[in-house]
Amino acid sequence: QVQLVESGGGLVQPGGSLRLSCAASGMIVSINAMGWYRQAPGKQREAVASISSGDTTNYADSVKGRFTISRDNAKNTVYLQMNSLKPEDTAVYYCYAVEVVTAHSSEYDVWGQGTQVTVSS
Repeated sequence: QVQLVESGGGLVQPGGSLRLSCAASGMIVSINAMGWYRQAPGKQREAVASISSGDTTNYADSVKGRFTISRDNAKNTVYLQMNSLKPEDTAVYYCYAVEVVTAHSSEYDVWGQGTQVTVSS
């Protein structure tokens, strides 16, 4: 069974930076797209950034120029570098992986458990 484990969340002051990581495990052969969503209290989950197997990236308008998504295929890990953080970036951040092929099966849509990011002075 494929699992995604996020790390790197925490409390940061406005203008600060955080780097989120999400490592996939489970005898993985390949992963198509990976990315991040976030959900703030009382709001719907929204897409933040994604990266394809060919390293094509997409960003929400609200984070363009501040966040950078990258991946290390050898480690089955996706990263989200977040700079110039704002209080409105406060949310639980979830990573996901699409079309995960393992040694024994394949899974279309896998999600992590989420990591809290709080931007506050």
